[in-house]
Formats: sequence, structure tokens, C-alpha cells
Amino acid sequence: MNPILSKYANLLVNYCVEIKSGDRLYIRSTTLAEPLVREVYRATLQAGGIPVVDLDFREQNKIFLEEGQGDQLRYISPLYKQAMEEFEAYLYIRAPFNLKGGGSADPEKVKITKAATAPYSKRYFERTATRELKRNLCQYPTMAAAQNAGMSLEDYEHFIYSACNLFEEDPIQKWLEVRKFQQQIVDVLNDRETIRYKGDGIDITFSTKGRTWINSDGQTNMPSGEVYTSPVEDSANGVINFSYPAVYMGHEVEDVTLWVKNGYIDRWEAKQGKDFLDKIFEIEGTRRFGEAAIGTNYKIDRFTKNILFDEKIGGTVHMAIGQSYLQAGGKNTSSIHWDMIANMKNGGEIYADDEKIYDSGRFLFVDSLPL
Repeated sequence: MNPILSKYANLLVNYCVEIKSGDRLYIRSTTLAEPLVREVYRATLQAGGIPVVDLDFREQNKIFLEEGQGDQLRYISPLYKQAMEEFEAYLYIRAPFNLKGGGSADPEKVKITKAATAPYSKRYFERTATRELKRNLCQYPTMAAAQNAGMSLEDYEHFIYSACNLFEEDPIQKWLEVRKFQQQIVDVLNDRETIRYKGDGIDITFSTKGRTWINSDGQTNMPSGEVYTSPVEDSANGVINFSYPAVYMGHEVEDVTLWVKNGYIDRWEAKQGKDFLDKIFEIEGTRRFGEAAIGTNYKIDRFTKNILFDEKIGGTVHMAIGQSYLQAGGKNTSSIHWDMIANMKNGGEIYADDEKIYDSGRFLFVDSLPL
């Protein structure tokens, strides 16, 4: 057994998706993640669960979209269907072969496949919102992901394992400390109704009345380290500049600025990639925010073009256009959920009901950070 992967698997199985005796765990990844999948499989059995594995091979989806026609494109795997409707747990391990190869897909075929999976995606969101389906998204280090992040594979491995607290003697205990720390933050935010982000190119206010701030403590994403909610749909007003590149579906859009009136994004600019942004804003539901969040993981200390990590960067905020979170009380619906990130370490401030609670990347009412 690889000790670090064994530790990773133990964290995923016993903390992230909390496998109990008899729980069915649907493990989805690619064949590149086989070393971690082996250990997750082992840990699931040791916990009394039933592991079911589904691995994609290189260019599987590319071949499917090139060669598939008609009913082939509409076919739903019985395993995927049963997992979304009935299984107790779902673990998706990102392990990409290639992050640059999706641009040539026939958009009509993609539309057909998305329509076919839509009922099961809806069921997934409904069941994960109540944790009827315990789910977690995590990362296995591959060369494609390392290159995309501008790192060697060895450095990228270290980056992932550090962000997940796997170098700690007891990673589960460390994530319980994160949970306790972040609970202090959500307790304050859930007692307020109006939030204001203010900083370089940022002055935006939104309401969270009747909404819930959620403590993202590693159980739905690993790594985590953020608190998030879904703003009241017609409440956001102001302007926000996203200083980090906004990456979505293989497209990179730089220096995005959004102007918002009564929750509706009525103007936008970008220094690079605006054409793609224009197309996204034609899609239903994308001109309202589905999420507002604050990153708290200071072990994620660089931008990697991987939203699983980037949205958690300590000292940042992010807002997502499109789909809201049901568990936060959100009501906006869209096929898009695109997180965009802004740096707050350079004098950024957050106000809650006119009280300043955050300055230059740090909360003012808590003493220490566990990450």
C-alpha cells in the first residue's frame, strides 16, 4: 500500500462520505486514478460498505461524441442511473488525461447527451442537498492537471496532499478543527441579512435574508475551506471585478468585471475571452448569481486553473453565475454554475449589516486559522 494514498482513502471514505455498514459507494474516475481507487475500494470494504467502480479510459468521451448517434447518445448507463437514484454515497475522483481536448465536440450532440442526463442530474442535486446522497469531489494528481497548474507532477502531488491536510498526523481531526473554526464564521453570517464586498474594483451588496451560509468542511469537496450561500436572486447591486482568470469548460476569460442591478447582470467586460462570456450570458439563468462565498484555505496559496482548489484560496471571495444551491435556499436555475474569484488580500473588506467583519483576507472576530 502507498501510505499517503491509504491516508487519502481513509479520509475520503470515513470522513468525506462517512461510509457505514451496507452503504453503496459509487466510485467514478479514470483509469489514471487506479492507485487511489484501489485504496478507496479497500477502505470501503473495511468500513462495511459496498464499493462499485466506474472508470473512464483515455478519450472515451471524445470517441463517444464522435461516433455516437441517435439513441446511443441518449442511452443512460444503468449503473449511473441506479447510483443517482438509490445509492447512499458517491465519490468522484478527478484524474484527467487531457484538459485541452474538449473544444471540438459537436455542440448538438453535447446538447442531446445533457438532455438525456438532466433528470438524473436533477435527482443528484435534490439528494445531495439533504445528504440523502453523501457525495464528495476530490483530485488525483495527473500530468495533465499538473501542467495546467504550471507545476511538475511531484510538486502538484505535494500541493494536493498539503491542501487536503494529508501530511497531518490525523487528517480527520484536522478537518474537524476546520469545521469548528468555520462554524464561528457561518454563525455570524447567518445572523445577518446584508453583505457587502468592497475592494479594488469591487463594491457589491446583496441580501442573504432567508438564506443559509454553509460550512464547507471537506465533506462535499476535498480539499475544502470556504463558507458559501446563495444570495437572494434580485438583491445584488454594484460592481465586481474578478482579478483571477475565470476558467470554464476549457475557456479562460481574464479580468472579468460585472455590473449588477437588482440581481441582474446588465453589463460585463473582460480583457480576454469576452466572446465566450457573451455566449454564456445568452444561456438561461446565467445573468443572476447562484453563489457568494469566502475562501479560507491558506494552504492553497496559488492559482491552478482548477476550481476545486482555486475557489478555496485563503483571502479570496468568489461569486458564481447561474445555478443556485438548494441547501442554501437558492432559487435560481441554470445549466451553468461558473465560479469567478477575486483577491481580497490587498485591502479587501467585507461588511455584514454595515459592520466590518473582514479585512485584507482575514476575519476580524476569530483568533486563528486552522488551515
